[in-house]
Amino acid sequence: MRLGINLGYWGAGMDGDNLAVAQEADRLGYDVCWAAEAYGSDAPTVLSWVAAQTESIDVGSAIMQIPARQPAMTAMTAATLDSLSGGRFRLGLGVSGPQVSEGWYGVKFDKPLARTREYVEIVRRAMSRERLSYEGQHWTLPLPDGPGKPIKLTVHPQREHIPLYIAAIGPKNLEQTGEIADGALLIFPSAEHLEDTAVKFLRAGREKAGRTMEGFDVCPTLPLAVGDDVNGLADMFRPYTALYVGGMGSRKQNFYNQLAQRMGYEKEAAEIQDKYLAGDKSGAAAAVPHRLIDQTTLLGSVERIAERMQAYAAAGVTTLTLAPAGFTLDERITALRAGTDALERSGLA
Repeated sequence: MRLGINLGYWGAGMDGDNLAVAQEADRLGYDVCWAAEAYGSDAPTVLSWVAAQTESIDVGSAIMQIPARQPAMTAMTAATLDSLSGGRFRLGLGVSGPQVSEGWYGVKFDKPLARTREYVEIVRRAMSRERLSYEGQHWTLPLPDGPGKPIKLTVHPQREHIPLYIAAIGPKNLEQTGEIADGALLIFPSAEHLEDTAVKFLRAGREKAGRTMEGFDVCPTLPLAVGDDVNGLADMFRPYTALYVGGMGSRKQNFYNQLAQRMGYEKEAAEIQDKYLAGDKSGAAAAVPHRLIDQTTLLGSVERIAERMQAYAAAGVTTLTLAPAGFTLDERITALRAGTDALERSGLA
């Protein structure tokens, strides 16, 4: 099992620290560094900055949002980043959510599965440098009855095949991800529930495409905090968990809330959402069960984290992405180093 890091969103006041964390992960031999985007910093700019100041670690978008860019533009960006980084770019895509898609980008959040499938097909065609033409429900290239003509990408990516990941949560999206992508970006993964909430759907998609799970990258992100007080460490992540389970999306379209329900927290997920949407964020955080946090993070001593890593590997994880927590850079670096120590102790390195 490999290790990655996730820097989250740029511009939160820790930009210099984030670069130092990425550089330390590079030195420690981490496999990939991911950056996120929502409606603040964009992922490609951050990744180009990180790639220019690291040596061997891959850089990946987790995610580039599908409603934010035309697919050909995404192919151009991916090819450019792969070329500039010396073949170290991984393209992670996702549909975002209805509030961001419609409120920020002005793109209707409809038929996300069909839109994702077409988007991926166009991106792959463009990155392969064939002359681009496509007829689908959501995109037609070139536009009919106009001056447009099939054009091919002029930039040569470093590699013939840039790894393509999709952020997926729901069963249908997971199955399609297994069918059309090289890897899946997962969030709030519980090793105990991973087979039933994710892997079995990914496997079904791989089988639909005539493939096995061999070579497919199952890549969840987990916050990491090191120390002896597991309960105290878990409390650090109450606001984070409450935000996603309670406040990400609308009451009817919150994919993280639905995931918590599938993990057996139906009553708790409803309470967290009710309080969060009513403006009681502290109450929502207090309502998050300790077990839910413990199951979806890596907390405690290096030995305890090593045991949890073994559970994730047994559940099918191939790249474990860590989000090292801490109030200072030293604390985050310490957590990062603990991640490599734990992997070595687990026997999975």
